[in-house]
Parts: sequence; structure tokens; C-alpha cells
Amino acid sequence: MREYLKFYIGGEWVDALGPHTMDIVNPATEEVCGRVAVGSAADVDRAVAAARKAFAGWSVTGREERLEVLRSILDEYQKRGGDLAAALTEEMGAPASLAGGFQVGLGAGHLAKAIEVLEDFAFEERRGATLVVKEPIGVCGLITPWNWPMNQIAVKVFPALATGCTMVLKPSERSPFTGQIMAEILGAAGVPAGVFNLVQGDGPSAGVPLSAHPGVDMISFTGSTRAGIEIARNAASGVKRVTQELGGKSPNIVLDDEDLAANVAAGVATMMGNSGQTCSAPSRTLVPAARMGEAVAAAREAAERVTVGDPNGDVVIGPVVSASQFEKIQALIQKGVDEGATLVAGGTGRPDGLEKGYYVKPTVFANVTNDMTIAREEIFGPVATIIGYDDVDHAVEIANDTEYGLAGYVAGADLDQARAVARRIRAGWVAVNDGFDFGSPFGGYKKSGNGREWGEFGFHDYLEIKGILGYAPDDAAS
Repeated sequence: MREYLKFYIGGEWVDALGPHTMDIVNPATEEVCGRVAVGSAADVDRAVAAARKAFAGWSVTGREERLEVLRSILDEYQKRGGDLAAALTEEMGAPASLAGGFQVGLGAGHLAKAIEVLEDFAFEERRGATLVVKEPIGVCGLITPWNWPMNQIAVKVFPALATGCTMVLKPSERSPFTGQIMAEILGAAGVPAGVFNLVQGDGPSAGVPLSAHPGVDMISFTGSTRAGIEIARNAASGVKRVTQELGGKSPNIVLDDEDLAANVAAGVATMMGNSGQTCSAPSRTLVPAARMGEAVAAAREAAERVTVGDPNGDVVIGPVVSASQFEKIQALIQKGVDEGATLVAGGTGRPDGLEKGYYVKPTVFANVTNDMTIAREEIFGPVATIIGYDDVDHAVEIANDTEYGLAGYVAGADLDQARAVARRIRAGWVAVNDGFDFGSPFGGYKKSGNGREWGEFGFHDYLEIKGILGYAPDDAAS
């Protein structure tokens, strides 16, 4: 059993000041697999003080020094890939193939992209007699979720390091193991003392003190919209910058062409990945109403191909992360039945043969209307909904009829049409025919948040912009 009772503060592993610990439950077995110290306001104070002390030196380092540190982190990260994968499987139930593949691979990909961006990033720009300078914002509080731990740690920690910021990371209390290993990686890579600090804990114990702390200049949060609103309130008194990547209810518009069945199946498979626990997942599949029968058949077949079981075995999906998440998903599946949607695959209860663990049946609903609960609320489980549309204008109208705007998807053989539809979706990240790019901006419209992560765009929120007027009056006059 894992036991992590120390926090990484000021370049050292130190005892937690608070007296409390929490048990971590393996969602596949429902058994305790670890114990982690719960941070307190005093622990946050200590971590912020270390970050403030380190900021004076790290903020004025040159590009090459930061690049050297980031490259060293990449070397250490690659050495610990197996450890990270094992931790992911244990703490959140990610199947071994997913944990050691895309989950760990996302962290490495974002780190490599941060290095590439930093090599050429323009921190200064002359505009006539004025010099425009981009400077690190200061001490950053980074609060990350449990569903894609390495992705979310990577898109916050690495841009912060690259831009000269110092930070305090609070990982989700549901996936603390990977955060602990990441701290070990950064320490081994030679990140200077106090530049990166780790405090574990839940929202009330550590998240609230961090977001409200007067010594923190910026908060970057990924999680639910409800929690994001509270974090913004906590941060408001300090007028600190707050960036958020929150919930989603993303549309997947499948265009009316010969590839409809294949595109529906691909969308359902994407929805089921990571047990449906992805904020940007294509949870609303929109198909031509006249071809609902074809879409249902393709979706049913795709769902039935999704194997569920022990994440240490050869399965597509493992359990969802917790008992509370399991119960929420079960209630929403039942809500779909009660509100009259057609249950195509799956349903309530565990899959056959799985009596222990938070396993959910891969579920598909058809003939869904966009006013149903399962079309409005983020389920965060392996549950796909299929909604019919009359024409493309109707599809776009349905797609945008949501309080969220994190992501969208368009699938179709006519690339020009798919591009035109993508432009009309009110979301921050839209994939045409399964496009993917580490350099793309990622973030949401509306209640899906503000700010952007990934690639060059992920640097901007960690920078202040200064104009130095009269910097070069002689050159400006010539």
C-alpha cells in the first residue's frame, strides 16, 4: 500500500503540518490502496512562502537555463513512465494500455511542445519607441483534476516553468499518487528549490486556502463548473488572475454522407474512452433524423465492442473513479430512461460478471431531445446520446444550445462542409474528422471556462505585459 505523508516544499520533502490523512480507494477493487496527508492552510502558507522566495531568482533566469531544466525533466519523466502508469491504474482505474499509452504520453507530448515553444517564444517586442515586455506573473496556484492527471499537470506546470513563474500544485485528492511522483521527477531533474511545490489535500482543506491566498498571483484550475465558480469567488478579493477549464457537453455533428455509420461508431468509441471521464468527450452525437436507424445500429455495435473489466487486463475501459461518481452516473442513466429516451445499449447496474468495483455499462441512448437531462448535464461516464437533426442549420442550433462550450466535433467526407460547420460551433476546441494537435489552443466558451492551455497559447496566462515607453526614442525618430 502506498503511503505519502510528506509534501514537497522548498526543494525538500517535509512533514505535513495538519494532523489529518485520507485513504485512497482503488476503484477496481473498492479497497484502500494508499494513504495521503491532507494539507492545511498552514501547509499552503509554507508552500506559498517558498514559491515567493524562489520567484526572485527564477523569474530572471534566461531562456537557455529554463530550457536546460525542461529537457532534464523530460529525461526524468521518460525514466518514470512505468511508475506513472502503474499509479494511474491504481488510483483512477485507467486500463494499463491507456495509462501507459495516452495518459502518460500526453504529459510527455505537452512537455516536448513546451520546450519547442520556449526555444522561439518572443518575450520582448519593439513597437516604435515602445518596448513591449512579457514577464512572469508570479506565484501560481495550480489545481488539477483526477481524470487526466498527467495531461492537466503538464499543461499547467510546464508553461509556468517555461515563463519563469513559481508554483504550488494541489492535485486532486482522488489521484494523488501521480502528483507525488511528478514532484519526485521535478526534484530529480534539478528544478531549483521553491520553484515547484506540492501540497496534497481536498478542496476545503487545501484548495480554498490556495485560491484565496494573498501571496498567490494566479490560479489555474481544471474541474467542475460548480467548483470553478467557488474558486473564482475565493480569488476575487485578491484580484488575482483566474483561468479555468471546466465542464463540457460537447456536440459531435455527423454529416449526412456515406461515412455516417463509421463516423457514428468512431464518435461512440471516443466517448467511451477513459470510461467517459473526459470533459471534452463527444457526449451528444447529432445525426440526420431520417437516418436515425442506421446511426442506432452503428452505435449499438460500437458500444458492444467496448470491453469492461479489471484495468490490469486487456480491456478497453476500467471502472469510473469513485462510488459517488458511479452513483451519479447510475442516476442519470435512469433519468434518461424515465424521460423517454431509447436505451440502445447498456443501462443501469454493473456489467455482467463484475460484482465489485465501480464499473459502468457502456450505454447509448437514441431519440434524445436536447431538453432532456442526459443532453443537458455532464454525465462524466461512458454514456452517449444520439440526437436527430433536420438539416445542417438545425444541427448547429442544437450543438450551440448548451451552457457549455469546451469542445465540438464534426465528421464528414466533404471537408469544405465540415470546416464550415466547425466555424459555427461555439466552442474553444473543435476537431474535424478526429484532428489532434499539441499546439492547438484548448479551453472553453461560456460556462466551460476562460483562458487557454496547450502549446504557445498556454504560455500567455502566465505572463504579465509591460509597455516601456520612450525605450528607443532615437530609433523611432529615424
